[in-house]
Amino acid sequence: MNTDRTGVAQQPGSQWFDGEAGPLVRPYAMTGGRTRPGPTGVRLDLIALVTLDPGAPGAADDAALGPEHRTLIALCRTETQSVAELAAGTDLPVGVVRVLLGDLLESGRVTVSRPVPPAQLPDERILREVIEGLRAL
Repeated sequence: MNTDRTGVAQQPGSQWFDGEAGPLVRPYAMTGGRTRPGPTGVRLDLIALVTLDPGAPGAADDAALGPEHRTLIALCRTETQSVAELAAGTDLPVGVVRVLLGDLLESGRVTVSRPVPPAQLPDERILREVIEGLRAL
């Protein structure tokens, strides 16, 4: 790790990192001080799946977004990911990722599918009976 002329540790490719203090851009700065995702108050579970919306505005419109927003879009471009996976992939706190995803959701760049509640899943006993019936054929 190199240091610049002020003695701040520089990681390769990162000018916003201080080895002792951590990231120089604090989470509240990334979200503009917000702690809840967007004015719609959407709740994003850790296992909610985030997909890039095929009808989303093009790459030219991405310049209006912050670097963290663009990183989330890039991660979603490759495959559908959960909120927890996106937080791990960006190395940001989950709360920050939720706020940023709320921004992307409101701008129509991503879609979120919520997990199926356990009460709506089929009964395991019925599934086992179906499997046994198929084996009997």
